[in-house]
Amino acid sequence: MRKTYSTLAAASLALAAALAAPAAHAADYAIDPTHTFVTFEIDHFATSTNRARFDKKEGTVSFDRAAKTGKVEITIDTTSVNSGTPAFNKHLQSADILNTEKYPTAKFVGDKFVFNGDKVAEVSGNLTLLDKTLPVTLKASKFNCYQNPMLKREVCGGDFETTLTRSQFGVNYGLNYGFSDSVRLVIQVEAVKQ
Repeated sequence: MRKTYSTLAAASLALAAALAAPAAHAADYAIDPTHTFVTFEIDHFATSTNRARFDKKEGTVSFDRAAKTGKVEITIDTTSVNSGTPAFNKHLQSADILNTEKYPTAKFVGDKFVFNGDKVAEVSGNLTLLDKTLPVTLKASKFNCYQNPMLKREVCGGDFETTLTRSQFGVNYGLNYGFSDSVRLVIQVEAVKQ
């Protein structure tokens, strides 16, 4: 009987300790703009691929590996689009495509994280572009966290990508010429723990 009480008491103490233990909290990270790149590419008459990137972006990430939850917000300055060719940049900024005068930013907010073990495998959320908000899932081709030796802080990041149907956002330029409606969007991101 005494053994039963001892076992019951030990189990009660273990349960109380587990309940009293601090809950896992999400860690907050700030996106490092020097190691974060937002690029896109689109087929050009099935002959070559047009590529460009956005030079200005900012955002935050909050995630909890133990709970397998998180949230990411990335704001992109669409006026900073850079193809490497000034004339093409001007056309990308025009009302034909990004209409940056009227819509100078795009934003991705993801709040559904899918993990493969302790690594983020994909993030689902919404992309707002040209004042239209649509669901988007970014799939990770790699993800890692490491202790940055220079910053003395944890840095997490990876390469994420998705394929957009641009006409869903109202970008129809060139469809009648045979330009692709599909755009590959790649977000290479590193974020520093705060």
